Amino acid sequence: MRIKTFTLNSKQEVISKIVREILNLFKVEVIGSHGEADYLQLSVVNHQLTPSADGSGSGVTVESRLLLFDKEGNKREFCRRDEGKGDEREAAARHRLIKLNLYHIFLEHLGAEAAPWGILHGVRPTKIVHRWIRGGAGQQEIIERIQKDYACSREKANIIVPMAFRQLPFLETSDDKTVSIYVGIPFSLTRCLYCSFPANILPGEKQLQQFMEVFRRDLEAGKAAVERYGFKVQNIYVGGGTPTSLPDAFFAEMLEMVYNAFYKSDLAEFTVEAGRPDSITPEKIAAMKCFKVSRVSVNPQTMQARTLQLIGRQHTPKAVAEMFHALREAGLPHINMDLILGLPGETAKDVQDTLEKVTALEPDDITLHALAIKRGSRLKLLMEERHVELPSDEETRRMSEVALGFMERGGYQPYYLYRQGYMSGDLENIGCARPGAEGMYNIQIMEEHQTIIGIGGSATTKVVDPVTGRLRSVFNAKDLATYLRDIDVYIEKRKQLLEEIYGDASK
Repeated sequence: MRIKTFTLNSKQEVISKIVREILNLFKVEVIGSHGEADYLQLSVVNHQLTPSADGSGSGVTVESRLLLFDKEGNKREFCRRDEGKGDEREAAARHRLIKLNLYHIFLEHLGAEAAPWGILHGVRPTKIVHRWIRGGAGQQEIIERIQKDYACSREKANIIVPMAFRQLPFLETSDDKTVSIYVGIPFSLTRCLYCSFPANILPGEKQLQQFMEVFRRDLEAGKAAVERYGFKVQNIYVGGGTPTSLPDAFFAEMLEMVYNAFYKSDLAEFTVEAGRPDSITPEKIAAMKCFKVSRVSVNPQTMQARTLQLIGRQHTPKAVAEMFHALREAGLPHINMDLILGLPGETAKDVQDTLEKVTALEPDDITLHALAIKRGSRLKLLMEERHVELPSDEETRRMSEVALGFMERGGYQPYYLYRQGYMSGDLENIGCARPGAEGMYNIQIMEEHQTIIGIGGSATTKVVDPVTGRLRSVFNAKDLATYLRDIDVYIEKRKQLLEEIYGDASK
């Protein structure tokens, strides 16, 4: 739907955001004076009504009106109202009801198709399920409620709710003093077409040496914080970028520093994102083995040679298989493989071929990502120039059905999930593992249940307040030059945040 102008009866940023989420979901485009429009104006008017006299519900009732003015100035008006639930905070109920009302107006009056996730637009939808579990709700009750309150499809409800219950024993392994360590190595050999991550093309030896010196200071400060507060490190995750893009000697040095700082015999996981075959060497595999890395992520994204070439990955499907076998032969305990659904030029048939090849390797854990078109990616720019064709939402959903079918038949169960903006097919990123091969770090970081200490370029420290359960974060610079220049600033910010939450351990 293309409209000339849009109006909203609220200046609150949060209201504007949630209304635009619905407009984006149904591909409503505000074009102003550029081009031909379907309607002159779309207006949204929301009102919170007086609480019900009997005191039932949350006391929050919202009425939403959507007005459309056609090219001749004729008005069509649609109205819907709904009431919040007793266990909702007033503001949360108001925001949910605005979205739900508008969603149903689009479906019932404007011919829009239902979205798989309904109005669940948050990055971590399982957090809602966990809140209801803590409130004592059972699995079937939650499945029914998430469909009603969030217009989530039964298919997605039957994935996310059992998944949340499956996560409970993993989340229970962590207490207030249990943390994970995230190590950011912000380098890649090349930049993929779709990539918007904060990564730098691998620099020369002089700047790499400078990075290692700064990284060591960052790491030592992180180690000191762990010792100061008596934290127990449950997981170490080395990500990027592509950490294995480092030259062999630098990679081994980095792993040794991390190992010496944080490895203990009771560590649950030590993960390295190995990424792509053109970044792996026998020396790097030997280093991972030496320093007791327990999980390695191999990210082919697709096993279609033509797609790999198009998206800028300098390897072949055969090289992916060779890398996988080399890691298995070295005895690395767990191997994860990442795939992307919705890549340019692909069909559900291509995804079927990719999954046949990937599942034949028998990885322990497969993550299915739906392509997210970010503003910072070259793919976004190429799309705007109409040089790249992407699969339709319908085709991407068929890809997801094919992929999840392989997961079910192969004994892989969904165990963590997150969503991003602008995802193909309004889908999700979902990790599936064979029982016993679930990634503990993936669950902890996605559920925001545990403090994560971030070290390295573009790393984020996320601290969970043990009293309120709220999350606070500080960020290292995404830009490499800024990180190198201002490392003392980022170390101090992390130190101050930890002191604010856990107290001054020196007293």
